Amino acid sequence: MSLFSRNSSFSRVTALAAQRPVHAAFAWLHGNPKKIMDWQMRLVVIPAPPFGEQARGEWMAERFGEAGLKSIEIDAVGNVFGWLPAARLPPESTGPVVLLSAHLDTVFPAETPLHPTVDGERLVAPGACDNGAGVVGMLAIAHALVEAKVELAAPLIFLGNVGEEGEGDLRGVRHLYNGGALAGRIAAHIVLDGAGADSAVTQALGSTRFLVTITGPGGHSFTDAGTANPIAALAMALTTLDEIELPEEPRTTLNVGTIRGGTSVNSIPESAQAAIDLRSTDAGQLVRMEVALHRAVEDAVTHWNAKTRNGAKAGGHAETPLSFTILKIGDRPAAHLPNDSPLLETLRAVDRHLRLRTDLRLGSTDANIPLSLGVPALSMGAGGEGGGAHTQAEWYSAKDRETGLRRVLLLTLAMVEWAAEQ
Repeated sequence: MSLFSRNSSFSRVTALAAQRPVHAAFAWLHGNPKKIMDWQMRLVVIPAPPFGEQARGEWMAERFGEAGLKSIEIDAVGNVFGWLPAARLPPESTGPVVLLSAHLDTVFPAETPLHPTVDGERLVAPGACDNGAGVVGMLAIAHALVEAKVELAAPLIFLGNVGEEGEGDLRGVRHLYNGGALAGRIAAHIVLDGAGADSAVTQALGSTRFLVTITGPGGHSFTDAGTANPIAALAMALTTLDEIELPEEPRTTLNVGTIRGGTSVNSIPESAQAAIDLRSTDAGQLVRMEVALHRAVEDAVTHWNAKTRNGAKAGGHAETPLSFTILKIGDRPAAHLPNDSPLLETLRAVDRHLRLRTDLRLGSTDANIPLSLGVPALSMGAGGEGGGAHTQAEWYSAKDRETGLRRVLLLTLAMVEWAAEQ
């Protein structure tokens, strides 16, 4: 981007920050830390495991209504939308929009004990930071803009989405972009995820996840000895994968997360199963590793079937072959936000105005999907501090939350103005 464009981004942010309604929005954020923390307390006691976010979605829709957002709806997969319309555009306008989102789900099973404690500005509870901070930060931005009567040049859509964590595989945002009514209208997408005001995820870490299952006839460890053993075949396949040399650049990783199989020590198992996570900053490496995974499993099964036939015992099940399936259970695309993107230049301008410094990071977030489609997107914190993510001792501190929310508000408003010019 040219020097002129960078100066234009800073001029836009400076002009916005000087507007009286924006000052009023800042004042709302400054004056309501207890209200925001109360929302967070109420949010974290609502279980929201992947595919179990309905109750939290209903809570979100009610809060959107209280904030004064329009056209509130819950879509087919559980995403919750609320609109802040443009001041001078008709409701039926089909022009560009800006999306501000935060995921509703957590990593914790539905039966996880949820007993939050608060000590001053510090909240301790599963999901307090990831993504309690992002959800209530988004809600605070909505209240601040409505209460301050900030007029928008293009519509701003607030989204509480489902399915960001683990097995959710970004299903909420994926559904939005895969043929949703808004898919072709989103000019920029800002994701609020966790705490902080000093970083942004602009490079999407790609990942593919597989469930490998090997099955056989099973049997008694002594009388059916010689029958092909699914656990032995799976172990061979995983050993082969472990011997693959992974590149340091582009960084690529392989992890075997779970292994299951068998019924007892004196039984030949009927099945064995492993969940495998592949990650890389390069989409080509993910394809290479997927091919290697298929080859390793197929070769292991072929080896054990041949070995079993050659050593078959009369009267046993040894001649019944092993079979396998490889099911893809996760697919997050790798992508990055270009260095000259208007969204990134605007973030730098906001940092300059607020005297902040943003470190650009790599991560796997809801922003993976829009980035892979060429939509300007990034994931950022909603202010404050946090720790213990994905544990029952997770915590969030509201110290300096206001700074982070000012950063989000200015970036969002500047991108709304930019979108209106497209």
